[in-house]
Amino acid sequence: MTVTVLVPDEEGVAALSEIEGVRPVVYRRGESVPAEAAQAEVLVTGDQPSEELWRELPNVKLVQLLVAGAEDWVGKVPDGVLLSTCRGAHGGSSAEWVVAVLLTIYRGLDGFADHHRRKHWERRITDTLQGKKALIIGAGDLGRHLRRRLETFDVRCTMVGTTAREGVHGVGELPELLPEHDITVLMVPLTPHTRGLVDAGFLAAMPDDAILVNVSRGPVVVTDALVAELASGRLRAALDVTDPEPLPDGHPLWEVPGLLLTPHVAGAVSGRRQRAYAVAVRELSHYMSGELPKNLVHGEY
Repeated sequence: MTVTVLVPDEEGVAALSEIEGVRPVVYRRGESVPAEAAQAEVLVTGDQPSEELWRELPNVKLVQLLVAGAEDWVGKVPDGVLLSTCRGAHGGSSAEWVVAVLLTIYRGLDGFADHHRRKHWERRITDTLQGKKALIIGAGDLGRHLRRRLETFDVRCTMVGTTAREGVHGVGELPELLPEHDITVLMVPLTPHTRGLVDAGFLAAMPDDAILVNVSRGPVVVTDALVAELASGRLRAALDVTDPEPLPDGHPLWEVPGLLLTPHVAGAVSGRRQRAYAVAVRELSHYMSGELPKNLVHGEY
């Protein structure tokens, strides 16, 4: 039996051709629909869903995402259609970004870069990442990648998940955990339970001079509450995502002190497409063998 799988580019065709029984066909949104689309059983995509999608692809039984976040698709997939994420492809690059911003903040690298531009030579003592305590909210693939990297810098890591288990605290313990950590990193999916998780009360529980790092989704943080804390100078932050996004001109996050800001690029590194297709190949191999994909979304995530 041959299964038609729609992919967004020729790289996808090359990657999925190695799976026996799979016929990959390029399908790009906004372009002419290939004749094979009506019989396609699997859609591999990094796009967002649209109303016309299901009319063009009436026989799709599995949507395999090339991104880790499924919030744009949850609740928009027809009954009976499976949804699988690309969990495992981007954890390393996201963890690398967190380490990079923490080193930049603690070692004052942005200040030294400014001195370089001004041809100003000034030695000074900085803080260090060594010995800090990091609270990692999100104990999945991203969180595990980050913990492994931070521990090489002698950072003491505490993991937090939805529910408590061995080596992982439950989210209900956050009020007691937040005051004890120098760094709090957000690595959670956007769901109704995580939207607005970081509100004024959450931020108030963090100790003075602590750093909030958001590498998940912007709406996990209540922006106005974070702006107020940063404006006071009590907390610092590093954000790869914001709410709203893109950040509009004149938004206070552009000017607020104590913030290191990047435009949603933590996973935007060389080789990201190859790593995403490697996960897609693994997931589709399970599917072709009659098994369920390992990254299947259940309910909210």
